[in-house]
Amino acid sequence: MKKFILCLLVLTMVSGLVFAGGSKEKANQKVVGVAMPTQSSERWINDGANIKKQLEAKGYAVELQYAEDDVQLQVSQLENLIAKGVDCLVVAAIDSTALVNTLASAKQNGIPVIAYDRLLMDTDAVSYYATFDNKGVGTVIAKDIESKMGLKTAKAEGKSYTIEFFMGSPDDNNALFLYNGVMEVLKPYLDNGVLVCKTGRTSFEDTCILRWSQETAQQWCENYLAGFYADEKLDIACSAFDGFAYGIKAACEGAGYKVGVDWPYITGQDAELMATKNIIAGSQSSSIYKDTRLLASKCVTMVEAVLKGSQPEINDTTQYNNGKLVVPSYLCTPVAVDQSNYKEVIIDGGYYTAAQLGL
Repeated sequence: MKKFILCLLVLTMVSGLVFAGGSKEKANQKVVGVAMPTQSSERWINDGANIKKQLEAKGYAVELQYAEDDVQLQVSQLENLIAKGVDCLVVAAIDSTALVNTLASAKQNGIPVIAYDRLLMDTDAVSYYATFDNKGVGTVIAKDIESKMGLKTAKAEGKSYTIEFFMGSPDDNNALFLYNGVMEVLKPYLDNGVLVCKTGRTSFEDTCILRWSQETAQQWCENYLAGFYADEKLDIACSAFDGFAYGIKAACEGAGYKVGVDWPYITGQDAELMATKNIIAGSQSSSIYKDTRLLASKCVTMVEAVLKGSQPEINDTTQYNNGKLVVPSYLCTPVAVDQSNYKEVIIDGGYYTAAQLGL
């Protein structure tokens, strides 16, 4: 009996050592909390998956959270991640100004913060910002319209085009950058009459759509077509997001527009799978391709930098002032895609396969 009890004690001690060893190994693994805004957009699903995959490949544990465009839920998720003692936070904010107190708590707890594609405003708790050139996105959208619609020569040719604007969410700092990029190119054409906005809604305040809502974009477009375009067709829908383009497409179909006959020029952003299919079919004219794999890789280098005390690659130290500091940033380059180049950019680039696009 004594031998039996002794054996049990030895086994218990060995088990405890194994358990303790396993716990220590797990405790030594750095944990990164990743807060994404929503799963309602394919784009954010891809972003979360890419960040998680790349961080895990480098040996980090990842806690990925989606807040479904609920600001208070995102606050709670971040508070929980801070309470768990994660080593770093990557945050794509729903409302860029709503996280000040939460991020202050992260700083007090020694947790560095990386802003992901949406600048975190009014806080000194953010170390770096990984994004696309948001003003550049607007510029590319507008230059695409300028080129495809021949705006440079339209005045001399006696031509004009109707246009309506569908811009991004007012609580997303990127949306204003994008709008400014659009207007830098298109305002001269609005001023000289080449572009005519029959609703008169051209300011950011009049064209921004809260939470990037597809439903709101569709409702706006339906109202515009019924109220302002009964006797004259809409030529251009300057849309800042593929989701808006889907809503605009539905509104135009409802109003009797036909692809290849009187279909408006519809832009977008993100080159989502559905948007790319619509471009192939001709019901969306263009989109802005943003390789989330590249953006995720730049974010991962920032995470490594703050955790290892090194410096990541930065290419902008002047543009992104969040009200507390100018946040060192890496800006990825946006690319316009349409029927002429989607195969080269999207398929050959490995973003989607031909099979995914139904080709």
